[in-house]
Amino acid sequence: MEVGESILVIITYDVNTETLAGRKRLRKVAKQCVNYGQRVQNSVFECILDNAKAVEVKNILCKIIDKNTDSLRFYYLGNNYKNKVEHVGAKPSIDLESPLVI
Repeated sequence: MEVGESILVIITYDVNTETLAGRKRLRKVAKQCVNYGQRVQNSVFECILDNAKAVEVKNILCKIIDKNTDSLRFYYLGNNYKNKVEHVGAKPSIDLESPLVI
């Protein structure tokens, strides 16, 4: 990725919620992801990020999770993502690069 170039990053997570601490981690992870992108499934976010923001969110999330019980996945789909994402069913896709306020 070139400096300043924005790409689509899919962030997914699975946080063990069997304990109170796990439920707190889940809320913290979701809250951070909302700051960087759009929730498209319960534990899946689509984020348009430049390299600095991608590193930033990854570092934040890695500090929140318990690596022994939780997991994070980052999919870097690049800047030609519109040809790589197909949506079928409820909750229509959102143009991540358009203004959020209508």
